[in-house]
Amino acid sequence: MFAIIETGGKQVKVEEGQTIFIEKLDAEVGETYTFDRVLFVGGETTKVGAPLVDGATVTAKVDENGRGKKITVIKFKAKKNYKRKQGHRQPFTKVTIEKINA
Repeated sequence: MFAIIETGGKQVKVEEGQTIFIEKLDAEVGETYTFDRVLFVGGETTKVGAPLVDGATVTAKVDENGRGKKITVIKFKAKKNYKRKQGHRQPFTKVTIEKINA
């Protein structure tokens, strides 16, 4: 069984037992988090939401909160002596999907 959930403005396909990295959640490590914005549930029977599936939830355990690899952003204008360098590390939450309730 799998589901498509919406979190952090993105849609993610998840299965039970899968570990995923998503946008940072307001949850501590070890807590259980419930995703209630389920768009699609597939498996033996298929349920398609309009836009959400009624009563469907996905339960996940928070494994880690962290920050991703550093990226460098450079702004540059030729012949104008304009250079700006900036770094960014995107925060993430690592979760393990425990149960899909459809």
